[in-house]
Amino acid sequence: MTTPFEPEPEPKKRGHLLTNLRNSFLTGIVVIAPVGLTVWLIWTVVGWVDSFVWPFVPDYYQPNALLNRWMVDDGGRAHWPWLYDLLASEETGRIEINVRGLGVVIFLLFTMIVGWVAKGIIGRSLITFGERLVDRTPVVRSIYSGLKQLAETVFAQSERSFEKACLIEYPRKGIWAIGFISTSAKGEIAGRTPVSGGLTSVFVPTTPNPTSGFLLFFPEEDVIELDMSLEDAAKLVISAGLVYPNGQATKETVEALAKAS
Repeated sequence: MTTPFEPEPEPKKRGHLLTNLRNSFLTGIVVIAPVGLTVWLIWTVVGWVDSFVWPFVPDYYQPNALLNRWMVDDGGRAHWPWLYDLLASEETGRIEINVRGLGVVIFLLFTMIVGWVAKGIIGRSLITFGERLVDRTPVVRSIYSGLKQLAETVFAQSERSFEKACLIEYPRKGIWAIGFISTSAKGEIAGRTPVSGGLTSVFVPTTPNPTSGFLLFFPEEDVIELDMSLEDAAKLVISAGLVYPNGQATKETVEALAKAS
């Protein structure tokens, strides 16, 4: 029994404790998930490349074979018995270590050698001769040309890229979308379009997959260039508007939006 002058006991904040635990757990997931997924993805890709490369390496040059020859002399005696016993398998009595990532190194070296040869006269001649043979094969020709075009688009070292991020009114007036400025329209597209000024080709990506989208042509005065980098604009598209670049929009961009609306 309590008197009117005694303070009432505070209720237990069990719900508040559970909320804190839940928030801490979600925060931990946000921190761990990107790191864990990145490590898992790299580990998986490295293992896949190793499994593709090692079958082409002769058994004599496999890492385990080289290591066993280095650890054991011609008489079959180990140079360092304690180390050999520590690393050797109980079933086979030989050292069997999965050297993960060495296949990736071999693949990179092989690719660089092929690229170096392909830049020379002999390499270009061989490539031209091989492509002529491929062009005479109906099914192989279609597959090879498609894969070659894809590889050149993705991996070619070209100076062509999107110039800047921009804002355009799309799909109707009053609704704004982020786009990437490609180039100024040229040729027949620029000549046949009834526009007094020039046309700008803009790639409008979709969310959350920015690799697909629409190629649209806008009058130059309808395209508002943004100061944010292409990377920040891509993050904004991929995150569906949840991740904004650091800082606020510049005064010029705000004034341009106000005038356009």
